[in-house]
This record gives sequence, C-alpha cells and structure tokens, in this order.
Amino acid sequence: MILRTIGRLILVPIALLLGAGTAAVVAVFLGLQKITVAMAGKEGGAETVAAYWDIAIQGGALIAALTLVPALIVVIVGEVARIRSWLYYMVGGGVSLGLLPLLAQSQMPDLASMPPAALWQVLATAGFAGGLVYWVIAGRTA
Repeated sequence: MILRTIGRLILVPIALLLGAGTAAVVAVFLGLQKITVAMAGKEGGAETVAAYWDIAIQGGALIAALTLVPALIVVIVGEVARIRSWLYYMVGGGVSLGLLPLLAQSQMPDLASMPPAALWQVLATAGFAGGLVYWVIAGRTA
C-alpha cells in the first residue's frame, strides 16, 4: 500500500508534465497552422506576422498560468475518485484548455481579434491530446 502511494506520487507529476508538454506542442503546431491559413492571401506583410506572434507569445504565457489550476483539479479528482476512464481525462483536458479564452478575455484585449472558433478548436484539441497522454501514462491505473 505504501509502495503504491509512493509510486503514484512519482508517476502522477511525470504524467502531468508529459501531458502538458503534449498539449503545448499540439497547441503550437495547430495554432501555427491556423495562423498560416488565416494569413494566406492577406496583405499586411511583416506587421501582420509580428502581431500574430505577439498574440502567440502572450497566449503561451497565459496558457501556462491559467490552465494549471483546472488541470490539477481534473487530476486530483481523477486520482481521489480512482477514475480510470480515458474519456474523463480527455474531456477534462479539453475543458481545461477550452475555457481559457473565457478566462483570458479580461487580461488580453488582443485576444478578441482572433477568431473565437479557431482559437477554441486549437485549445480544445490540445487539451484533448494532453488529457489522453496523461491517461495513457497514469490515468489507466488510478
């Protein structure tokens, strides 16, 4: 019993970090793809690219700060309740990141200039991927 608890104390943070890393990679690559599609055929050149990069950098810092608490809540509830369902962790990750635009609107006025549907698609997809990676590593044996 004690060895299992110690094992969980080691495994859960590692799985959380790997899930967060996966979500970050998915958000960056999918976000870059959405930005590229949005900029295709538009005039503006370097100014437009600089504006999108500024939003991306601010968004990255905001994602790191605002998604920590919801993700921890999903993990703690899943561990305490011993939830082993992949659907719980995947949806929990998606909701954690999908709600980010609602939390961030007051802190980032530039966020309103991005299309909300595309932003939510990117963040929710990244959250789904991160939640699924967490489940594969630690959630299956909660």
